[in-house]
Amino acid sequence: MTESSQPQPVRVRFAPSPTGYLHVGGARTALFNWLIARRTGGSFILRIEDTDRTRHVEDSVAKICQDLRWLGIDWDEGPEVDGPCGPYFQSQRLDIYRTYERKLLDAGAAYYATETPEELEAMRAQARTQKRPFKYPRPHTPPTEADARRARSEGRPVVVRFRMPDADIIVDDRILGSVTVRREELEDFVIVKSDGFPTYHFACVVDDELMGITDVLRGQEHLMNTPKHVALQQALGLATPRYAHVPLIFNMDGSKMSKRDKEKALAEGRRPPEIDVHDFRASGYLPEVLVNFIALLGWSPGGDREKLTRQELIELFRVERIGKTAAKFDREKLLAFNTDALNAADEGRKLAGLRDYIAVSGFPAGDADDEKLSRLLRAGEGFRTFGDLMEKARFLFVPDEQVAYDEAAVAKVLRKGEPPGLCILRELEPRLASLEPWTAEQLEQLLRRVCEEKSLGLGKVAQPLRVAVSGGTISPPIFETLAILGQAAALRRVRRCLEEIA
Repeated sequence: MTESSQPQPVRVRFAPSPTGYLHVGGARTALFNWLIARRTGGSFILRIEDTDRTRHVEDSVAKICQDLRWLGIDWDEGPEVDGPCGPYFQSQRLDIYRTYERKLLDAGAAYYATETPEELEAMRAQARTQKRPFKYPRPHTPPTEADARRARSEGRPVVVRFRMPDADIIVDDRILGSVTVRREELEDFVIVKSDGFPTYHFACVVDDELMGITDVLRGQEHLMNTPKHVALQQALGLATPRYAHVPLIFNMDGSKMSKRDKEKALAEGRRPPEIDVHDFRASGYLPEVLVNFIALLGWSPGGDREKLTRQELIELFRVERIGKTAAKFDREKLLAFNTDALNAADEGRKLAGLRDYIAVSGFPAGDADDEKLSRLLRAGEGFRTFGDLMEKARFLFVPDEQVAYDEAAVAKVLRKGEPPGLCILRELEPRLASLEPWTAEQLEQLLRRVCEEKSLGLGKVAQPLRVAVSGGTISPPIFETLAILGQAAALRRVRRCLEEIA
């Protein structure tokens, strides 16, 4: 991972916990690791860190894999592809961790602890009363094996704690430089929980060694975990990989971009923002755009270039060009990227993207044929996402009776005006019924002819039709809208409107 034109192959990993959909920050971490592996001709490993059974969410692994594949991030070893260093689920590696647990216990580098949650909370409360930070008090004489067995038989929790060295820990970080953590800040931490499962810190260190991980690139939120990992590596005589901690991702207002943002928005009655990769997919973004955009969150290729292909990202990506400060997620910029990409995409690419959006979002257009969707794509030029396009065209894909009339549109367009829109609709209905062929071109000629006859602007004729067929005043261009809807459906909706509104 140097600036050499012939970099040494690396082994990197992305190790998510199966707690739900893939957060966009996790996707960026996966992407950075993937780019390093592909540029150096190395290996990208997907490892599932599922030792915290209380946070495990069913089907999360499948969702994470789907999100990565949608982004075009493939893995050389891991779930669904296997590999020589498996299993790649930590919950399936418990016997391996027990071997290393025994090594630490036998060497005196770890010890049993039997405090209950209530006893630990009492210690923390005392520290708060004394206005000092809580630090686990290492016992002068830790429990023996016999003490641990007796505690288990009595129903007390038994964990294994690692004995942190009484020395400062120095982390050599490729982004942040040398980071020193003072020994006063370090405490003996749990490496094996009372249920027998290893903690994240312990399993991570063992797996990085056995899977031959040469470089660890992860978020800055893990920086204070790294001294623990380095200490464990030293105690076990393991290699220390090269570490690089990437900056956090913030919202534009400076707050951390979190899944809780969605909960807050829902509680306030607002549309929840996209946070997970699945959210962006279900909103109708192109995956290549999201990849390009998140690559620029904290990293720069140099110069003023921003629009980069996947291959260009592979060739240009260098850890040395990752910044230290938090990156801000500019949603307007992402929308601009997506709009530009949609405008530049050919019809086949847009149709494939639209099909994916329909499948993932559950939009009621799964039965629409390619011709109908292609006509809509052509009619809706300038849309920013597939969701933007389809929400404006939802009325084209629902039964007539599900078209709800907007009261403001009815009042403004159909009941008012000289003449009122309802009068225009009554005159248009028989002429629409006799129109042949039913094409956008013929519809345009008919409506413009009516405008000339009535000395009206096009809006005075088009808007009543738009309200009748869509329920509101916003839709794709009216001629193409009517052509896509079809003559029979358009006439049914015009007649329904005349009956219900009149």
